[in-house]
Amino acid sequence: MTRPPTAAQRRVIDTADPVTGRLRGTEAQLAALVGRGLAFRHPRPPHDCFLTPAGHRIREAAPEPPPAAEAAQEAAGAGGVFAARVGGEEEPAVGPSRAREVHSAWQGLLELRRMTNPDGAADRPCGWERTHLVRAAALALEAAGHRPAGPDGDGYRVRATPQPDAVAVRGPDGGTLRACAATLEGAGWQVGEHTDPRTRDRYLLASPRRV
Repeated sequence: MTRPPTAAQRRVIDTADPVTGRLRGTEAQLAALVGRGLAFRHPRPPHDCFLTPAGHRIREAAPEPPPAAEAAQEAAGAGGVFAARVGGEEEPAVGPSRAREVHSAWQGLLELRRMTNPDGAADRPCGWERTHLVRAAALALEAAGHRPAGPDGDGYRVRATPQPDAVAVRGPDGGTLRACAATLEGAGWQVGEHTDPRTRDRYLLASPRRV
């Protein structure tokens, strides 16, 4: 192994069953560990994953602190631990603990901007945001206190668009759209208001500002 596991992968390794080495995690995390030779998939259903001898050695070794950029990326939700609400979730997370998670994720994203933008700017989206447009825009909105739409309720909804560098933000009324536009512009996004030619509904089209 040429590099240590990521913070998210390390958490999966650390929480493995102490006797069998059975792992629990997202399919992407498990597949990554298998690909790195730290886990293997049992050939019989349900095809659970277990630590290999190399994975056990990682688990028994003292963990190394992750690089600063990786730590910030984890806090921003890039490691599969936190996910900003895009609107329309079946079981939305609410309460003080959610507010703390959102605040921590937003601060982590600002730190990621400072560390990865060439000029160290925190007022402009970084590379991770440009490859995770929906999650990045949703995090900016949720961190600013906007209410995501519930399964049957009003609120913002962030969705991908056919344009590779833009997302659509929809809301129940013009006031919601204007407030979301102001937040995204303050977070370094370019925002324009448009009309859906089929439904005549107004919506925002937002893309990360480059300069």
